[in-house]
Amino acid sequence: MRLVQFCHRGGEGSVRVGVEQAEGQGVIDLKAFDPSMPSTMREFLEMGQKGMDCAKRALSSGQHVVSRSDIRLLSPVTGPEKVVCVGMNYKDHCLEQNAPIPKEPIIFSKFPSTITGPYDDIILPEESQEVDWEVELAFVIGRKGKHVKEEEALSYVAGFTVANDVSARDWQMKRNGKQWLLGKTFDTFCPLGPALVTTEALKDVHNLGIRCLVNGAAVQDSSTSQLIFHTEKLVAWVSQFVTLCPGDVFLTGTPPGVGVFRNPPVFLKRGDVVECQIDEIGSIRNTVV
Repeated sequence: MRLVQFCHRGGEGSVRVGVEQAEGQGVIDLKAFDPSMPSTMREFLEMGQKGMDCAKRALSSGQHVVSRSDIRLLSPVTGPEKVVCVGMNYKDHCLEQNAPIPKEPIIFSKFPSTITGPYDDIILPEESQEVDWEVELAFVIGRKGKHVKEEEALSYVAGFTVANDVSARDWQMKRNGKQWLLGKTFDTFCPLGPALVTTEALKDVHNLGIRCLVNGAAVQDSSTSQLIFHTEKLVAWVSQFVTLCPGDVFLTGTPPGVGVFRNPPVFLKRGDVVECQIDEIGSIRNTVV
């Protein structure tokens, strides 16, 4: 299934959860199908299997379909408790930097306020002159867990989506003691979407093409087969430290081709259009303003 969050055009304050009939096609309004359904994805995921079963029935019914032209797609998840990010998690990205392959996951975070929709603008902050792109496979936690075993980890994942881990490299690499958080967490620095694709809908999430285009030119082009630490490992690793909750978002790292390691470096400017694509999941397209 392809789960989405949306609002009706003209009704921007009212969030709804929906199921896409197919990528880019009509969306079934879950609350119209069943008034007991919640209005946000986080609340929907907290319902567990009951929510998923309702979504399947709604999809089968083909009722309460709203046209894509009548809605605005939001990030599949808004207001998560946590946004967990993984650094240096593609073999080819490590080679690009002449960096050693990590022996354990490198974890940092973005604040949830970074999250923006799949087609919303990325705002260039006045405080940075070195804003960069990073296409990433993201996943969303579907049920609460602590000390999750690796062999059970996928059962804690609701699904996968596309992310752009927008990064202010001057703040990440030169300022604030070279701690990554501030450079990663300006407002609008985490576009997500277009849909949350449930785990069973993907044949092999660790063997998908992943790309980033800037103004139509490919700047990143790799495969999730290059991931060093897979989804299961990341869930098990992070759940040692914190309790995972429904709606928590994980960004799993970026492949090579980021602007900072180009010669000379290239950074985003106003008017640029960044498109992040992952096979079978979809694409997000954001204009830099």
